[in-house]
Amino acid sequence: MVGLGHPGNRFEKAFKRYGGKSTPHTINEINRWDEEAREKIYSLLIPPRIFDMFGIDPETLRNPRGDKVVKVTAHPEFTFATIEVRENPDDQDCIFFLEIEDTPLYKIEINFLIINDPRSPRFNIDVDELGRRTKFATVRRNIPEEIRAMEAGLAPGQVRRGLRMLKDFVSIAAEFVKALEQDMVIAEPLTYSSAILLEHYGFNYIRGKRKMEDIHRGFQPGGELYEKLDGSTPFRRPGMEKTVRGRAWAIHDGILGEPWRGIEMYRTEKPANVCTFPGWVY
Repeated sequence: MVGLGHPGNRFEKAFKRYGGKSTPHTINEINRWDEEAREKIYSLLIPPRIFDMFGIDPETLRNPRGDKVVKVTAHPEFTFATIEVRENPDDQDCIFFLEIEDTPLYKIEINFLIINDPRSPRFNIDVDELGRRTKFATVRRNIPEEIRAMEAGLAPGQVRRGLRMLKDFVSIAAEFVKALEQDMVIAEPLTYSSAILLEHYGFNYIRGKRKMEDIHRGFQPGGELYEKLDGSTPFRRPGMEKTVRGRAWAIHDGILGEPWRGIEMYRTEKPANVCTFPGWVY
């Protein structure tokens, strides 16, 4: 499991460099620092392997052609910040996208995280046939593209293959939270597969653990969800209960009879060792 914080915390060093004796405790406090400080600190949230893989200079934040490809949005009045990394400035999709925010209880929440391989095939599940946004299939869906994505091994919500750097990011986020002198980071997984992966990296549940356990029971032979894997849609094929992605696509297809919601998770210094899908295969 991933530990919380590392010797020689990079964020602590950056705070001392840019804030002197002042240690920030929230996103908003960092946002009130000058633009250079904000950019340097938030760029530390990007997994170093991304810089190496795409030849991006971690100091200048420029690609090998000299284009600046890291964008930080963190206005002084905001309680949130976003970090975007692209291989080229005009690319449609980010390699890395992160939105983090202060909660009302002064914790750090990961609102949104994407880590894409921009060189892999794209699946247009985020727009329908007319180019309208699907908003994670909450208002409309692009079924043909979803089928293509599923058959290519992607999970719901993925427009491209990932870079398998969630473990890297969880470690970095933990280091960041420790430097802020906070005790946890919060995340709301947008899919079933995201929740299972967060479990794997030491997250526990603020709410939703019983729901996740109910889902697992429902996918057991004879269970309500198992019986609904009747081949009535491409996302409800028999056997999909055996994998995280299979379950996630069935849930995305509405097999629960209600929208995916009500799951909130947190990670403290000590990994939680929670698993609601014992022996899972992704």
